[in-house]
Amino acid sequence: MNQAVEKIRGGLVVSCQAREDNPLYGPVFMAAMAVAAERAGAVGIRANRPDDVAAIRARVNLPIIGIYKKKVDGVEIITPDFELAREIVAAGADIVAISCARYQRPLDEALGELILRIKRDLKTPVMADVGTVEEGITAARLGADLVASTLQGYTPDTVWTVGPDVELLSRLVASQPCPVVAEGRYSRPEHVREALDRGAYAVVVGTAITNPMAITAGFVAATRR
Repeated sequence: MNQAVEKIRGGLVVSCQAREDNPLYGPVFMAAMAVAAERAGAVGIRANRPDDVAAIRARVNLPIIGIYKKKVDGVEIITPDFELAREIVAAGADIVAISCARYQRPLDEALGELILRIKRDLKTPVMADVGTVEEGITAARLGADLVASTLQGYTPDTVWTVGPDVELLSRLVASQPCPVVAEGRYSRPEHVREALDRGAYAVVVGTAITNPMAITAGFVAATRR
């Protein structure tokens, strides 16, 4: 097994991302978030865009799951093509995450070729971000090294849940051979424990740790009737 993949086994990966409307947007702040996560015991970082990945790589020794979100025909896709994957790896990513949503990549041939090229040409393992069991099975068959439940509730053919979809996690674990990374609305320590108990290889937490705007908004909402 790839060393970076092995290092995240059984642990917490912290997603250090911020959108442009967030005061913490930018590589300086995301690198600081990553340092804080490393000091607290996280086993990995998930980060978006080459500049953030490079800044984080310069300050932490943890494996980085790199992504490059881009809009294609008005739809934001996680690492839609090989050149973006190449930029992420050049910046310092140890694992590349790509969207494997069927509505974004309807042709297995195209998805399989992208997975193959990342693994062959960049010598980097691939994490398949999926929203359904069927997408996870397809990604595993096409050569993904990890399958993550990242997209559940964020695609047209999945349903939003309050809190993480642990049933999807269990079905992904049972239905295909790849290690499964739990991601998507895991926001409390007990969520992380349940995911690991259900067979998750690792758990990714983002907003609940690295988005003070969203955290504050939740508390503010509690002050209003």
